[in-house]
Amino acid sequence: MTTTSTAFEGLKVLDFCWVAIGPMTTRYLADHGATVVRVESSHRIESLRRAGPFAGGVQGVNRSGYYANYNGNKYGVTLNMALLRARELVKRLVAWADVVTENFTPGTMEEWGLGYEELRAINPGVILFSASMLGRGGPRERQPGFGPVLGSLAGFVNLTGWPDRSPVPPYGAYTDFFLPRFAISAIVAALDYRQRTGKGQHLDMSQLEASVQFIAPAILDYTANGHIMTRDGNRSPSLAPHNVYPCKGDDRWCAIVVQTDQEWETLCRAMGNPAWCSEERFSTALARKAHEGELDQRITEWTAGYEARDLMGRLQEAGVPAGEVERPEDLFSDPQLAHREHFVYKEQQELGRHAFDSTEFRLSESPAQYKTPAPLLGEHTKHVLKAILELSDQEIAALAMEGVLE
Repeated sequence: MTTTSTAFEGLKVLDFCWVAIGPMTTRYLADHGATVVRVESSHRIESLRRAGPFAGGVQGVNRSGYYANYNGNKYGVTLNMALLRARELVKRLVAWADVVTENFTPGTMEEWGLGYEELRAINPGVILFSASMLGRGGPRERQPGFGPVLGSLAGFVNLTGWPDRSPVPPYGAYTDFFLPRFAISAIVAALDYRQRTGKGQHLDMSQLEASVQFIAPAILDYTANGHIMTRDGNRSPSLAPHNVYPCKGDDRWCAIVVQTDQEWETLCRAMGNPAWCSEERFSTALARKAHEGELDQRITEWTAGYEARDLMGRLQEAGVPAGEVERPEDLFSDPQLAHREHFVYKEQQELGRHAFDSTEFRLSESPAQYKTPAPLLGEHTKHVLKAILELSDQEIAALAMEGVLE
């Protein structure tokens, strides 16, 4: 039987990452063949292990679907990093590793004696990836926080919501969900550099600096025009219609965007060419924008008679950009996601059979492989110590007695 190779086959990763950005990044490596050893603590439980949804609605450190989604294919190890003996074990794992990853507040790794200078003294070719709120150096480098704080600092929250209301933050740890794409690109570049030169390096990622890349239009608008963008609901600065419209059913919606006069004419035909479409106030893009409130009201009267998914299909086939606002449960019946087999199912001791996201890209020559579910807390501690560090059962038992293994 032929075994398909994977992109990161043979790569060894010592992973201290937690919450979202870090585990999402290292899952790319794990799904494509890297051996990822995830270090956790039972004294300070990883935040996502305490975040729902939980299997059967029952909380537990091994029952979080949120955690499970980002940690498949990894080995789970628990160590008490407050103890010197645990740090000594980590240093032995550093000698084994190609890449070490962490997203603690700057200074945490250094306090453990595991800063980049210490790591490269052990392993000169090691790549250390660090992600933090604001990056290293500067008066606010040690400011702690999570994605919702970064969403505010990066300016997103000032742009989301309605002009007559308070800001509405984007869902969850918003920045965590796109920053892993920057992170994995940087790690791959560092691996390429090491392959060519034999040299490792420290990748210092400022999550704030990476995040502001996504509000470039607002930054340019200010620097070039002196204009400060602010909240405007679902509307566009230049396009109309550009909104989310109610459809049949309870809280069902469809997004519709018109970018050209041709798309406007197509939308009018889809609506049956009502008389109001020919009125002067809707005849041009500028006119439609000037009368956007009434335009939205007219379109709402039409969309209310359709199921959201049917309306989306009808408009897309005609050539008008449209998208159903899907609920989480709708994703499992989405024909495109089903065709690409987006959801992967695994069996885990406490979660049972559960779904998680596959990667969003497909490598034709080295596709991702989803071999194991996310680990139980400390599930592979003994295996890693025996298989990688070659400790005996007696040595492992002694470490457990000392409280090194959690």
